[in-house]
Amino acid sequence: MFTGIIEEKGKIRKVLSGKESGSVEIKASVVLEGTKIGDSIAVNGVCLTVTSLKADGFTADVMPETLRRTNLGKLSIGAEVNLERAMAAGGRFGGHIVSGHIDGTGVIKSLKPEGNAVWVSINAAPDILHLIVEKGSICIDGISLTVAYVDDKEFRVSIIPHTGSETTLLAKKAGDIVNLENDIVGKYIEKLIKPYSSTQEPEKKSGLTMEMLSEYGF
Repeated sequence: MFTGIIEEKGKIRKVLSGKESGSVEIKASVVLEGTKIGDSIAVNGVCLTVTSLKADGFTADVMPETLRRTNLGKLSIGAEVNLERAMAAGGRFGGHIVSGHIDGTGVIKSLKPEGNAVWVSINAAPDILHLIVEKGSICIDGISLTVAYVDDKEFRVSIIPHTGSETTLLAKKAGDIVNLENDIVGKYIEKLIKPYSSTQEPEKKSGLTMEMLSEYGF
């Protein structure tokens, strides 16, 4: 589990992609502290397992499917990536629940300054936008952010200076691809109530009702 609070920006040293296997080598420092082989590190929001360590970096295996479905396979040598170690049990929960399992990618539409912040607009597929709510959470390239606007074609977030300097997001440009992970709470709720949103008789019933969700604040 991750929180979407980026610990540092790493640099891609090598990306290998074959028919049956792939790997990525990343230069880093902060996320190496206390890290062992087998630990999890989120790279642009993608949960990867560390397979080897160096004094100034680490290597992780990547499935070809991951390279196809995320932006990791599209990054060039020297590209910066957002890094976060798995959350420590006694750590502060500064962002939101992030699993490191990417739901899909989006395309940056525009970046527009406003005061000390920057509006970032991102086009995404309907199945991604369906689970995005205004003032809810979204994970973009591993960054926990609050949604400020959403419609049936795009959503927008506003980036403060600290987030801009500590992550890779504002270094991107229109047309760049970003990894997206929807709020896991919303995904579970949709899964549970979906059978009851259809006019057809559900195959299997559970004890979950709209009244119960309302009672518990959903």
